[in-house]
Amino acid sequence: MSIEIILLALSPIFLLFVGVEFIKFRRYYDIKDSLANALLALLHQGADAIALLLLMPFFYWLYQFRLFDIELTVFTVLGAFLLQDFLYYWFHRASHHIHWLWAAHVVHHSSTKMNFTTAFRQSIMYPVAGMWVFWLPMILIGFDPLTVFSVVALNLAYQFFVHTQIVGKLGWLERVFNTPSHHRVHHAINKSYLDKNFAGVLIIWDKLFGTFVEEDKNQPCKYGIVGQLNSNNPLLITFHQWAHLFKSAYKAKGLKAKCEVLFGYPTSSIKIK
Repeated sequence: MSIEIILLALSPIFLLFVGVEFIKFRRYYDIKDSLANALLALLHQGADAIALLLLMPFFYWLYQFRLFDIELTVFTVLGAFLLQDFLYYWFHRASHHIHWLWAAHVVHHSSTKMNFTTAFRQSIMYPVAGMWVFWLPMILIGFDPLTVFSVVALNLAYQFFVHTQIVGKLGWLERVFNTPSHHRVHHAINKSYLDKNFAGVLIIWDKLFGTFVEEDKNQPCKYGIVGQLNSNNPLLITFHQWAHLFKSAYKAKGLKAKCEVLFGYPTSSIKIK
């Protein structure tokens, strides 16, 4: 439950930033879009809470096979934070390249707006897709599950602040950290920006593994998903890609073809005109 508690404790700060941005930069908002984001956030938090309650016994069962007994110190917490951020990069990258994971992650990208409420736009299907699998190496190394999911929550909390158009370049911070500029690129569907900048907190992973692209003022970001969903219905936002995934897998001939649909590069559920 650590994720929900930490994010709930920080929610007044999140709402303050949303309020200030909305008042001063109204043009970046659409009320229906933001309300859909808020509802999706509530559903997501509920789904995550249930998933953690169900899975925590498994996590602690796995913890008994840990390689090391890691005591909590400033250095081990920093190590946990760095390792989780590294694993988040690979989860995020996989979520754009594996159809099964994209079916959940597409929710976050489906808005054509980019503002602080976009960070709230999450899927209830992340536990089903298996996001939690990416944190298992930390448990096996020796980090207590409670520590692991607390670090996950802090990583997600940081990412709230990069969902905005009102912050420009941040000097030397751009070299090390994920910033609003870097994350605008990630949410863009411009050809040169697509599937780039997967960082959670540290942009160094993208620079190390060849997925970094700088925001170009001559190429303004266009937000959304390829094909564009154009809906504020939370159920449609949540399940449209899953419906497309299973329908495509059903139509595919042979086991290999079905696996390619399920675990290959995503295809759009929306016909592009």
